Amino acid sequence: MIDALTEFHFLRAAYLLFLIPIAGLWWVARPKRSGQTDLPFGVAPHLAAALRLDSEDKRHIYPIDVAMIAAVLVTIAAAGPTWSRAQNPLVADTAPLVIALKVTESMENADLPPSRLERAKFKITDLINARAGARTALIAYAGSPHRVAPLTEDANILRPLLEGLTPAVMPKQGDAAGDALTLAQSILDESDTPGAVLFVLDDIDPSQLTKFQNASTQVFFLTMLPNGNGIVQLNNLKNAAVVPFSNDDRDIARLQRQIQTAYVDALDDDDRLDWKDRGWILAWPAALLSLLWFRRGWVIRWALLGLFLIQPAGPATAEGWRDWFLTPDQQGQIAMNQKRYADAAELFEDPYHEGYARLRAGQYPEAAAIFAELNTPEAAFAEGMARIRNREYRPAISAFGTALDRRPNWPEAQHNLEVATAILNYVETTREQSDTGEESGIGADDTVFDNEAARGENTTIQAQTEDAKPLSADQWISAIDTDMQDFLRNRFRLENQEQEQ
Repeated sequence: MIDALTEFHFLRAAYLLFLIPIAGLWWVARPKRSGQTDLPFGVAPHLAAALRLDSEDKRHIYPIDVAMIAAVLVTIAAAGPTWSRAQNPLVADTAPLVIALKVTESMENADLPPSRLERAKFKITDLINARAGARTALIAYAGSPHRVAPLTEDANILRPLLEGLTPAVMPKQGDAAGDALTLAQSILDESDTPGAVLFVLDDIDPSQLTKFQNASTQVFFLTMLPNGNGIVQLNNLKNAAVVPFSNDDRDIARLQRQIQTAYVDALDDDDRLDWKDRGWILAWPAALLSLLWFRRGWVIRWALLGLFLIQPAGPATAEGWRDWFLTPDQQGQIAMNQKRYADAAELFEDPYHEGYARLRAGQYPEAAAIFAELNTPEAAFAEGMARIRNREYRPAISAFGTALDRRPNWPEAQHNLEVATAILNYVETTREQSDTGEESGIGADDTVFDNEAARGENTTIQAQTEDAKPLSADQWISAIDTDMQDFLRNRFRLENQEQEQ
C-alpha cells in the first residue's frame, strides 16, 4: 500500500485544469441560502415568514451537487491516475521464474513418501501447471549447479527433464546453493522482464548464505520437510520468503501470490513499461451518481428527447444489455480477464487482441493467420509464438526473424529464434539418425530413403511393410527412446569438466 502511494501520479495531469471551471460553475449554479432580513414594517410576523422564498427549502443536497461531483470524478478519471506498470501480455503473463532443485542423497529421505525428491518434483510440476503461459527455467544443483532447461513456456519440455533428475546424475556431491543462485541470476539477466528464483530444498549449508544476503533478485524457498518444519538458517535472510511444504495445494497457491506480487513490485522500477491507467475505476461511482437524475424533480426533461435523437439509425438488435454500455472490445477484455479465451476471440474486433485471444485459446493456426496480416514487430513475435506452439518450426523461425527485422536487438525475439532453431535442428537430426530404420523395425533387405539431402522438408520414410503409413513429426518425437538420466549425467559431467578447466 505504501509503495502504491509512493508511485501514485497522473498520466494526463493537464486534464485536472478542468476542475477550475467546474468549481466556478458549481459556485454560480448552486442555490444560495438568503440571510436573515428585517421583516417589512406593518406586516404580521407569521405572514411575513410565509412570504419568504426559502421558508420551505430545507434541502442540503441539490441536483447541481450530484452533477458536479460526477463531473469531478470524470475529470480525475480522464487525468489518468496510476500507481503500477502495465505488463506486455505477449512477453510474459506472470513473472519469469527460475527453479533451483537440490538433488542430493538427503533429498531421497522417505519421510515425505515416496521421497523428498519425488514430492519436490510433484510440487514443481503443480507449480508449472498453475503458471501456464509463464516462462520457467530449471536448475539442478548438488556440489555444482547445472542448467537443466532455459526459460520456456512449454511445460512439456520441463517434465521429462525433471523426471530424469536423481543424485546419480550429479557429477559432484555437496551443496552449491550460492553458485546455483548466481546461475539463476544469469538466466534472469537474459530476460527483458523482472523475475524471481525459487529454491526447492531440505537444507542449506550456512557457508552459502553470503550470496543470498546480497541477492539482487527476489528469492523464495520451498522447504521439503515433514510437518511444516523449517530451516533455521533461512530465518535471518533478508529479501527471502520461506514457504513450508504442505500436503495440499496451499504452498503452491501461496508461492503464486508472492511471486506475482514481487513481479508487480519489480515492474514499477522498469521505465521501459507503460503505466496502467486506473481511471476506469472512477467511472463506476460517476455512473451510480448519474442514476440520481431519475429522481422526481431531478430529471432534465429535454435530455430524454436528446437521448432518442442521438440513437444511431439502423435495425434494432437484441445482443443483450452489455451492448448498450460496452463495446465489443471491452466485452472481449472482460472475457479475457475471466479466462474465457475462445469467447473473447469471438467478441474482439481489434485484430491484434483477437489474435492474442485465439493464441491463448489454443487456436494456433487461426492466431498465426491473423498476426501474419499485421505489420508490427509485436504481431510478428506473436505469430512466431503461435507457429512454434503448433510445431511449425520453420514458419516460426521466419516470424521471429521478421520481428527482429522490425525491431532489431529485441531480446525475447532473439531468444525464441534460437529456441525454434534448436528444436528444428533436434527434430531433423533425429529424423536423419532414425532413417537407418532401426527404430521402425525395418529389415536389412528393406529400402529407406536418406533424409539428409531434403532436410527441413516434409519427407517420409518408405518401407516395404504391409499397412505402413508415413510418420508425422509428432510420431517421430514420440518414437525417440532416450534414457534421460544418461543424457543428463553425460551433459552435467561435461559441464563440470569445462568449469574446472
